[in-house]
Amino acid sequence: MTIWEAVAVLAAGIGAGTINTVVGSGTLITFPVLLAFGLPPVTANVSNTLGLVPGSLSGAIGYRRELVGQRRRILRFGLTALVGGLAGAMLLLALPSKAFDTIVPALIAIALVLVIAQPKLAAALRARRERTGTTAHRDGGIALLVGLLFASAYGGYFGAAQGVLYLSLMGLLLHDDLQRINALKNVLAAIVNGVAAVFFLFVAHFDWAAVGLIAVGSTVGGQLGAKVGRRLPPTALRAVIVVVGLLAITQLLLK
Repeated sequence: MTIWEAVAVLAAGIGAGTINTVVGSGTLITFPVLLAFGLPPVTANVSNTLGLVPGSLSGAIGYRRELVGQRRRILRFGLTALVGGLAGAMLLLALPSKAFDTIVPALIAIALVLVIAQPKLAAALRARRERTGTTAHRDGGIALLVGLLFASAYGGYFGAAQGVLYLSLMGLLLHDDLQRINALKNVLAAIVNGVAAVFFLFVAHFDWAAVGLIAVGSTVGGQLGAKVGRRLPPTALRAVIVVVGLLAITQLLLK
């Protein structure tokens, strides 16, 4: 790797760490850069996953104020993310990449619709519960756990826009502030990236220069993303999520 290639990977890591903390989809920045510098797809994917782990942790630490009072959710959803992330990492080595190529853009598109419609859908759900005299499950119920399991499996497999999937699911099924949900999303992303990276350590080949550069860059980006994301009002944050999601769909369809 030349000095300019190293600078490009470091910069990509900063960008990925920032956007991952605010929304997700940082993989769509780093993964193409690694491919452009000649890394095989699987090596680029696993190196990217390991490199982004410190960035996910950095983003979660940056959002630590919004995590107060969410210990129960972290434990409950974290275990789900752990299982899903490990399953996805195993699928990466067992299935051809085309297995997800057609369904992933559709999943992101559905997630974006849910993000946009979430305020009205949540209001409709509350009105329905008031009419029927029922109450919402404090942590989203089994529907949210199943959704997070599949989103985490996707994250362990590739990870681009997994944050969008997390935000759409939790935004719809949890009655909470979007910033607190975003903080929880960063914790789940850190768990998925972490368990996938540990699995890959035993079965895959890494480019350690790329791992180190992305790790440093994403750690810096995680702190930047926390500062930016916390200042965004809910409407602006939703707009960022939609823009990033549309870019993710475009890039996945054109690759």
